[in-house]
Amino acid sequence: MPRLGAAPRRAQSWVRPLAKGKLGQGRQATLPSSFPHGGQGAAGQRRAMEPAGAGAEAGAEAPQEAAAAAPSPRRRLLAQLGAKLCTWHILKTILLGQMLSLFICGTAVTSQYLAEQYQVNTPMLQSFINYFLLLLVYTTILAFRTDGDSFLQILKQRWWKYLFLGLADVEANYTIVKAYQYTTLTSVQLLDCFGIPVLMALSWFILRARYRLIHFIAVAVCLLGVGTMVGADILAGRQDSEGSDVVIGDVLVLLGASLYAISNVSEEYIVKNLSRVEFLGMVGLFGTIISGLQLAIVEHRDIMRIQWNWKIALLFAVFALCMFGLYSFMPVVIKVTSATSVNLGILTADLYSLFFGLFLFYYKFSGLYILSFVIIMVGFILYCSTPTRTAEPTAVPQPRSTGLDNAGLKLEENDSQTPAVTVQFTREESVVVSTD
Repeated sequence: MPRLGAAPRRAQSWVRPLAKGKLGQGRQATLPSSFPHGGQGAAGQRRAMEPAGAGAEAGAEAPQEAAAAAPSPRRRLLAQLGAKLCTWHILKTILLGQMLSLFICGTAVTSQYLAEQYQVNTPMLQSFINYFLLLLVYTTILAFRTDGDSFLQILKQRWWKYLFLGLADVEANYTIVKAYQYTTLTSVQLLDCFGIPVLMALSWFILRARYRLIHFIAVAVCLLGVGTMVGADILAGRQDSEGSDVVIGDVLVLLGASLYAISNVSEEYIVKNLSRVEFLGMVGLFGTIISGLQLAIVEHRDIMRIQWNWKIALLFAVFALCMFGLYSFMPVVIKVTSATSVNLGILTADLYSLFFGLFLFYYKFSGLYILSFVIIMVGFILYCSTPTRTAEPTAVPQPRSTGLDNAGLKLEENDSQTPAVTVQFTREESVVVSTD
């Protein structure tokens, strides 16, 4: 429902050797005049001076070699980017996010196959199966665990919070699916991104997350990738129906995206401050109750019309397993990263569904799908490259002047803390001071 490598190797510093050869120091040997080639003494001195000149030339060549060996500013920039982006933390975040996208892709493909091949449209029944699995697994674990708050204590202290969370989660799933009956696929894909700024705003005020400029740029890049994907859908001719009432459909999408943001922010807070088992157990409990009641009200006739066979049962089972995997692993990813990061990573789920649709539903392929996938991944990596910071709660400033009432209270406190002083005056005008 949720950043790792080595620092770049620094270039070795070059030290130019300092030539200290000086002429005229020490005793010099003199050739006798009877030596056959004594007249070549000056030439011999010149030859003796050549090593010093060669050492100076070598010392001058050393900085040139150092400058040639030192990396250029462009290479240093690429090395810094590589060390910042190509880390194990970012790679792990990408892999976990794409695993969640594949789970969402599995739910979308199975739902579409049920709708197109068998005319089965029961989103609430499919959600009910998922919540019931969460109830069987995680609520049972929560009821029998020995560490932390017991199941009854959690219900007594926080039952109304989890009721609200379960209602938001159930209705978010239902409104998004229901919106497809009223509006177009383009509107759903575009307006569904409204949940990301809502999620960032809620994280700012509730989780005290503070974003940098790179995070806003990354979100803009991801939304650009979504726009590219929608353009590819239009060019591929996937906008066949215009919907029965576009306004109602768009309102449902905006409502569902906002409810998803509320659910994800609540999930991040519970997972990072309480426990993953508590979140899944309580969502499973209240989600089962709410979806069961809503199922009995709005979908009982649709369920009665289902022509059950092993293929339909298998599709329901695959959908339930994908949803269960999504709900089970999403708290793990959120605990490692954040809810905003996860929502950016799962934007690729629609692209995976389109790739499967090329073979199952015979969609037309467009190169813009690949481009949109690359753009979304670039934005996702940019967002994960710089962690957000958490603002510290502001301390309440102490008043400089206590005021009359506070001054009186202060005097009373001081009187209770300091020993009492007794002064006695005797007839001889002497003063006796005693303390209790």
